[in-house]
Amino acid sequence: MKLTGLVLSCVLAGVCAAGEPPSRTLVATVYPLQIAALNVTAGAEGVRVVALAGPAAGCLHDYQLTPRDLTILDHADVILANGAGLESFLGLLLRRHPDIPVINASEGIKLLQSSGLTNAHVWVSPSRHARQVQAIAEGLAAWDPRQAGIYRNNARQYGDKLAALQLKMNDALKNATARDIITLHEAFSYFAEDFNLRVVDVIEREPGTYPSAGELASLIRRIRASGVKTVFAEPQYSIKPAELIARETGARVLMLDPVVSGPVDREAYLNAMEQNVRVLTRALLD
Repeated sequence: MKLTGLVLSCVLAGVCAAGEPPSRTLVATVYPLQIAALNVTAGAEGVRVVALAGPAAGCLHDYQLTPRDLTILDHADVILANGAGLESFLGLLLRRHPDIPVINASEGIKLLQSSGLTNAHVWVSPSRHARQVQAIAEGLAAWDPRQAGIYRNNARQYGDKLAALQLKMNDALKNATARDIITLHEAFSYFAEDFNLRVVDVIEREPGTYPSAGELASLIRRIRASGVKTVFAEPQYSIKPAELIARETGARVLMLDPVVSGPVDREAYLNAMEQNVRVLTRALLD
């Protein structure tokens, strides 16, 4: 059975009252932007937010669009992209739907380089994520001027929460004498800059790609020489490489969350970052 655009929009929304027009759909390419958009659009009429990629697709450099993704995109009214080179599929998307507006949440933000490539994990920095929130609000205000005041007011309120979070995290870590950290992959470069930390090494250059035996041996030697006592894994990926390194070096394994998946809740980003600072406090101050 072929679904019409109206019926399919109602199916995607999960509800469609009799005679009620379908809401306009804002598609966020990744989970953290979905959470940001939920905050920015709170109370706005006729706007619903969905995420494109699934939880396992936090890093979209090589992501392949699924049939479900294409169905969602075919009925999107606006696309919210992280930018910074993350969404490799955007070219295909724009060729398929050249008239869909795309809001680039990272536009104007100074980007870092990791291993010679642009690091796209802008949202892992609360300070930069606050700028993404403002970009989302301005993009939505241009797209939907009637509700511009709602978007901008929501962005100010959420930005205040992110600023308070930043201050709280800085205060929690201000007495840490150890500042070197080893992370699973290069998601925490912006985060480290926010909190005066130094990512001295990563376990996986590409998320989900196990290091070779030679790379592991070299990393173990560097960790032993550095004196770093904690290696950080991430809840979205296998803990096994970090556990192997810990066994060989005597380091412990703790979890840092790059917030690429989680509950669909407006407080989810704030809660994940609060947990991250608790973990870092344990690692760097204990």
